[in-house]
Amino acid sequence: MDLQIRIDPPRGDSQRVALAGRLDTHSYDELDRRLAPVLASDIRSLVLDLGGLEYISSAGVRSVFKARKALAARGGKVVVANPQPQIAKVFDIVKAVPMNEVFASVAEADAYLDAMQQKVLRGEDDD
Repeated sequence: MDLQIRIDPPRGDSQRVALAGRLDTHSYDELDRRLAPVLASDIRSLVLDLGGLEYISSAGVRSVFKARKALAARGGKVVVANPQPQIAKVFDIVKAVPMNEVFASVAEADAYLDAMQQKVLRGEDDD
């Protein structure tokens, strides 16, 4: 299965991108191209919903790392939701995404992002 990318409209300063299929040497450049305007926008958090992702290669991990680096440069975050076990294992092995930023569902990721933003608004952000 080729890579399928669905970019939802932004919600506040957060945006969700859902991936399905294979993220590999044949598809990572398409993801990079589609994420470029998202990462150049004013969002502060990006939820990568990997529920439909079946395979990720080192090129795909690089794309996720590249997105994390782009948002981190301006204080933002990329979190991963719904990874299938084989994808979560890859992230665990390569340490591209801290395991505390990998969530079982988009709802869980949204709750984390909401809590993080509330901490910033209350002046309790220690990152």
